[in-house]
Amino acid sequence: MKLSRSDAEDFLIQEAALLDSWKLMEWADLFTEDGEYLVPATDDPEGKAGKSLFLIYDDRHRLGERAKRLLKPTAHAEFPHSRTRHMISNVVTAEDSDGAIPVTCNFVVFRSRMEVTNIYPGHAEYLLVKNGDGLRIRSKKAVLDVDALRPHGKISIIL
Repeated sequence: MKLSRSDAEDFLIQEAALLDSWKLMEWADLFTEDGEYLVPATDDPEGKAGKSLFLIYDDRHRLGERAKRLLKPTAHAEFPHSRTRHMISNVVTAEDSDGAIPVTCNFVVFRSRMEVTNIYPGHAEYLLVKNGDGLRIRSKKAVLDVDALRPHGKISIIL
């Protein structure tokens, strides 16, 4: 079964809205229990899980903990919270594979904090699964289309 591009795009826009409004626990709830959130290193964007260094390699438990931590005032890199705007485009869906639906898209995340705006361009590779409540994320791999994190220095937001 193939998910329509429109339905996939609606879901990704919903995900982006949760991130931009800092509803990070609700965002984490979009993932399945075996879900994962991956951000490969900028010098190895095609890196393989378990074999390459990743900037972020979270299973469902760790991404929930990341969400909780970013919401606390002690998360100095994000308190007060950055203003972010996630832009999603070029959504493509493929045929269901092993119970998951591959979806890809391009993204740009604008982050503004302390009078500095950073831009994070990239593309994302999702594996989505259908359940009674709609769609959930089994895997999200956000690949930054930059060759270094300068001038950003770090990723303190969720892409």
